[in-house]
Amino acid sequence: MLLPAGLLVVSAIEKGIATVREYVTSGVWELLQVVAVFAIAYVLAQLFVRLFGRRISQRFERPSLARTTIRGAKATIYLIALFSVLRIYGFRLSQIALTVTVFTAVLGVILAPIVGSFISGIFLLADQPYEIGDMIEIADTGQRGFVEDITLRYTKVFTLDNTFVVVPNGTMRDRDVINYSAEDTRTRQSLELVVTYESDLAQARRLIESAARSVEGVIGGGPSIRIGSARYPASPTCYITAYGDHGVHLQLRYWVEEPYRLVAVRSEIQTEIWDRLDDADVEIAYPHSHLVFDETSGELPVSMRPEEATRRQ
Repeated sequence: MLLPAGLLVVSAIEKGIATVREYVTSGVWELLQVVAVFAIAYVLAQLFVRLFGRRISQRFERPSLARTTIRGAKATIYLIALFSVLRIYGFRLSQIALTVTVFTAVLGVILAPIVGSFISGIFLLADQPYEIGDMIEIADTGQRGFVEDITLRYTKVFTLDNTFVVVPNGTMRDRDVINYSAEDTRTRQSLELVVTYESDLAQARRLIESAARSVEGVIGGGPSIRIGSARYPASPTCYITAYGDHGVHLQLRYWVEEPYRLVAVRSEIQTEIWDRLDDADVEIAYPHSHLVFDETSGELPVSMRPEEATRRQ
């Protein structure tokens, strides 16, 4: 009886080994197929970028749209590869569609903010408030820098402080963004100062305007610059804005050729103004108090009513 029982055990072991071998062989083959599919997808994605990347960039003329189109094409290639892998493991097309539908519904609930950022990214690409390479300023934070990248989910800004700011598109659409590079890079700036009433006002205005014209980067003259339906002088112009308590308020309006050195240009203009006014009959006003004394200064008059005098006695 031991011999038949031993034969049964040996037979069971042989069947088990055959089953494991078949499973392992099948699993390894499927794994090799998966690796091959993703390798082919990677090669196709890189080949697509090499063959059509430059054409797409020339076609759209906007780096943000070109990058988004290329990323979408690569994502489509990898998505097809993922469906092929699911087919390798026995999933049918109807099962894949059902799985994708359920997965999308779950993601829609869990990842609603991210989906909102994607939608906002589409609107940003359509509205074109700024483009890659533009210099922008986020009004509420005062952060200024160059747009490094625009995706469907976020906008990356390389600030002038040598840092990166990544802003979700959902919040970017709700903020006021100043674009200094849109269409015309010339930027109009203003500078306020006050001179005393005793100063030569005409000379002060001439010196301030000439100081601004002498700074590199400031438009010194030429045809008037059009903004909308209005035209403004291209050369620096000094206006009288008000007569204040301490002096005459002046405002210098000037144009800068490029918006990338606004602070440096402003500082150079103020330095030139200081040097020129210091050598002229013009004094910059500042708040001060003028005390006037007469013959009664230093005396304190005191009076006493009669009833108080009687009470004191």
